Amino acid sequence: MGTLFGLTLWAKSAAEAQAGFAAAIARAAALNKLLSDYDPNSELNAINQQPRTVPPELYRVLKFARELSEISNGAFDPTIGPLTRLWRARIPLTGQAKALVNWRDLHLESGKVWLARPGMSLDLGAIGKGFAADEMLRTFRDRGLPHALIAASGDIVCGDAPPGARGWTVAAAGRRLTLRRAAVSTSGDSAQFYVENGVRHSHILDPRRGAALTEVLEVSVVAPNGMTADALATTVRVLGPKAAGPIVRRYRAHIIGQN
Repeated sequence: MGTLFGLTLWAKSAAEAQAGFAAAIARAAALNKLLSDYDPNSELNAINQQPRTVPPELYRVLKFARELSEISNGAFDPTIGPLTRLWRARIPLTGQAKALVNWRDLHLESGKVWLARPGMSLDLGAIGKGFAADEMLRTFRDRGLPHALIAASGDIVCGDAPPGARGWTVAAAGRRLTLRRAAVSTSGDSAQFYVENGVRHSHILDPRRGAALTEVLEVSVVAPNGMTADALATTVRVLGPKAAGPIVRRYRAHIIGQN
């Protein structure tokens, strides 16, 4: 998924903690095989024009991604793969690639997934790591280890509060937050961008225009889980906080600030 995970866990013994860490890391590795567009052999990259039954985790993420695409009128779009591949190679985004981006051409039915046209590809970079953090936290809980925090780049997913505390203290949008059983995600471009001909090209792309964002801005969203926070933060970054407000509230989330 192109990111690193940081795990913090309260356990009764070092052995219990080590076993928990091993199980959570194994879960992340398994999900990477499903969700990563960096892995040419992933389940995600195997999706093409033929209906294909996919694992339930991948189907769940794609279903939510398509739902958010519809609600946001394409500001969030998991079919953005043709554009992100050009951006990673520092190649100017083209109209030809933009023509292959359309969430309406992603089809899901009874556990099967397919794309409408050749050349289309999927990228779950704006939702996958949040979902993976949720699943790692679930792995801890299943082992009787609910007091945990998962950090994945700009996403932080919090389980039960540490013993004796009201919650986990985390920083986002220039503020200190206390969270438990919730997640916060920050979408920004302070680290991932390149400059060409004096123009700053963020790694955050607007699927509707087929263009990289050029304004320097970070937004943070608090939501009930990592998948929702991750996807909404990107949506807010593309639409802007005011326009995205109703979408964010629909998912029992809220924007905590922007820098």
